[in-house]
Amino acid sequence: MGLRIALVAGEASGDLLASHLIAALKARVPALHCEGIGGPKMEAAGFEAWWPYDRLAVHGYVDALKRYRELSRMRRALLNRLLKDPPDVFIGVDAPDFNLWLEQQLRRHGVRTVHFVSPSIWAWRGGRIKRIRTAVDHMLCLFPFEPAIYAAAGIPATYVGHPLADTFPLAPNCREARERLHLPQQAPVFALLPGSRESEVSNLAPLFIDTAKYLLARYPDARFLVPLATRETRTLFEHAQYAADARDLPLSLLFGHAVDAMTAADVVLVASGTASLEAALLKRPMVISYRMGDLQYRLMKRMAYLPWVGLPNILCNEGVVPELLQDNATPEALGEALARWYDDIAARHALAERFTALHHTLRQDTAQRAADIILPMLEASPHDQP
Repeated sequence: MGLRIALVAGEASGDLLASHLIAALKARVPALHCEGIGGPKMEAAGFEAWWPYDRLAVHGYVDALKRYRELSRMRRALLNRLLKDPPDVFIGVDAPDFNLWLEQQLRRHGVRTVHFVSPSIWAWRGGRIKRIRTAVDHMLCLFPFEPAIYAAAGIPATYVGHPLADTFPLAPNCREARERLHLPQQAPVFALLPGSRESEVSNLAPLFIDTAKYLLARYPDARFLVPLATRETRTLFEHAQYAADARDLPLSLLFGHAVDAMTAADVVLVASGTASLEAALLKRPMVISYRMGDLQYRLMKRMAYLPWVGLPNILCNEGVVPELLQDNATPEALGEALARWYDDIAARHALAERFTALHHTLRQDTAQRAADIILPMLEASPHDQP
C-alpha cells in the first residue's frame, strides 16, 4: 500500500504550515500519500482533501456551540474512515479542540499521533496537558520554552522553530515596501491591524480610527495603512470609518498585504495575535491592543497565567512593547504610545536588535525539523508491515 499519513488542518495558518511539512516529507518519500482535511496550499503540495479546511472554521464560543453537532458528525465520520483504513501516522495541525479528541481515539487503536503546534497551555487552560498525554505520541513545538513543559509531564516534544521566521527576511526593506504601496519615503506611516475576525474588527475599528485622528493632529503628514483579510472585514471597517466621519483620513484600506503594510510602517498598532509576532519578525515597534465583551474579558483574565498577552513580550519574557487592553485602550493612550515609538529613534533601533535576536532563535527550518521527527515514526509504523 505504501506509506500514508492523515492530516487535519483547521484554518489558513494550518493549511500553510501543513503544506510546507508535506513538501518536506515528499521530498524524502516521493510516494508518500497524504490525505484528510486541508486547504488549497496542502492540495498544491500533493494532499488529497476529503473535506475542505474551512468546514472547521469557528469564530468564538457562540459559533462553536452553534456548530457543535455539525463538527461532531464530521469528526466522527473522519474517525470511522481512518479506523477502517488506518494511516501510518496521524498529524493534527493546530485546531486542538477538534484534533485532540481525534488523536486520542486513533491512538487507542494503535495509530501513532503527532500534534503540530502546541496549544497555549502556558497561557491558559493548562489542565489540557492531561488530555494531551493520552492523545499525542509527539508534540511539535513552535516556541523554545514549550518542550520543557511537556518533558515535565512525560510527553515527548521537540522544538522545531516557527515557520514565519523561515520565510520572513532578517532585514526587511522599508523603502521597497513604500514604493510598492506608492507611499512617500519621508512621511510618518502607521500600520493599523485590527484583526482578521469580524468580531475583532467590529470591536477595534472605531478605536483604531479615533487613534488615527489623534495621531494626524500630531503628525499632519501622517499616512495610515489598514490591511484587512476579507471582504466582510473591509466592509465593517468602512462602516466604522463612515460612522466616525473619518472618510477624509489619509487612510488606505488594503486587501491583505499585511506584511507589506507593516514593513512600510514606522510603527504598528496591532490586535493581539499572530500579527504581533509578524510585526516582531519585521523588526517593527508596535503597540498591542485588544477589546472584547466585558464578561469574556474577565473570564479570560482570570484564567490567564502570564502578565502579557502579546507573543513578542511572551517570547522575550519581558514587556518590550506596550499592551493596552480593554478599558486601558483609549485613542489618547494608544496615540501617545505610538507617538513615543515614532519620536524615539534610538529606542526603535534597540528594539529591532532585540527582535533580530528573537528571529534567529525562531529560524530553525521548521518543516525539515518536523520531518526529521515524523519520518522515523512512519518507517516504524506497524500498518505498513506485510
